[in-house]
Amino acid sequence: MDFDLSEEQRLLKESIDGLLTDSYDFEQRKKYMAEKGGWSKTVWLKLAEQGLLGLPFAEADGGFGGGGVETMIVMEALGKALVLEPYLATVVIGGGFLRHAGTDAQKAAHVPGIIDGSKTFAFAQLEKNSRYDLFDVATTAKKKGDAYVIDGEKFVVLNGENADTLLVTARTKGDRRDKSGIGVFLVPANAKGVAKKSYPTQDGLHAADITFTGVEVGPDAVLGNPEDSLALIERVVDEARVALCAEAVGLMDESLKTTVEYIKTRKQFGVAIGSFQSLQHRASDMFVATEQARSMSMFATMANDFEDARERSNAIAAAKVQIGKSLKFVGQQSIQLHGGIGMTMEAKIGHYFKRLTMIENTFGDTDYHQRRVADAGGLI
Repeated sequence: MDFDLSEEQRLLKESIDGLLTDSYDFEQRKKYMAEKGGWSKTVWLKLAEQGLLGLPFAEADGGFGGGGVETMIVMEALGKALVLEPYLATVVIGGGFLRHAGTDAQKAAHVPGIIDGSKTFAFAQLEKNSRYDLFDVATTAKKKGDAYVIDGEKFVVLNGENADTLLVTARTKGDRRDKSGIGVFLVPANAKGVAKKSYPTQDGLHAADITFTGVEVGPDAVLGNPEDSLALIERVVDEARVALCAEAVGLMDESLKTTVEYIKTRKQFGVAIGSFQSLQHRASDMFVATEQARSMSMFATMANDFEDARERSNAIAAAKVQIGKSLKFVGQQSIQLHGGIGMTMEAKIGHYFKRLTMIENTFGDTDYHQRRVADAGGLI
């Protein structure tokens, strides 16, 4: 198979790499972390100016009609630069729901704002007892005439502090763990009855716990079928998992590069520690783990286009398993080879490890996806 990038894809890679090289070194990232919400509005608008926020949307909706490979290129670059901006929450997840289930009116109301950088999204899905089960939904959306009234709590909502619009999963009928009776609703973040508790996560991003108390939304807030949207949720979350795999590869790439540079310059017993054969072997093993992850990220990107939902989901779960194993190994080895300095806030390698750890636990950790693969009859 041909894994070479097309000319347009190479130009995209060069474009985003150039932008982030100029705008996103480690010292600049620290400044962005201190801004309101924990990310830079200026950088976000630069991403918009280069068309990166409109990449996956159809040309008819004002986008550029990019596919999975283009998203992979962008996410890998964002990983390398440790970008804080809510590309995953807004473009991949928010955009995914709109692309797959949005009406023409909903797309017209929201997509232009995503593309020009004036609007961001957050996915309010995780609940107190749900863990990784997307169908475990206790939040309710009860019919009130043509409207719906939403009540419940969501936790660790990435970009929940700053988002203009919340994508909320809520149950319209059935019991908490029923796989039917789940809908997805577009809720204005400033709607009456929405209360947020914001906080930073360990990787430098920001999240919020959000309570919905009698939040009323109209019929235009419903995405897809309000009584049967689990398949839609699983589709979009699979796309998010694929994007996270690509981001992890970028993070591992940069972790390996930073670690090799460090052991070439760090001296012990009068010589660079990189001259020790045992440490060279460790660096080689890190390279192998990173390349394994890269291959599985490409596989997941291709699998994302599979028509069969079960086949697609199983392939992406397998990719998440290998990515989880690789990122854990590369992250831990990076810290060990740096020694104590790797644990400090001043060393960027620790920030890479923290982000890798969060990715491993987002939308299912390695053990969760390994069970999914085993249940499907695969071997990892």
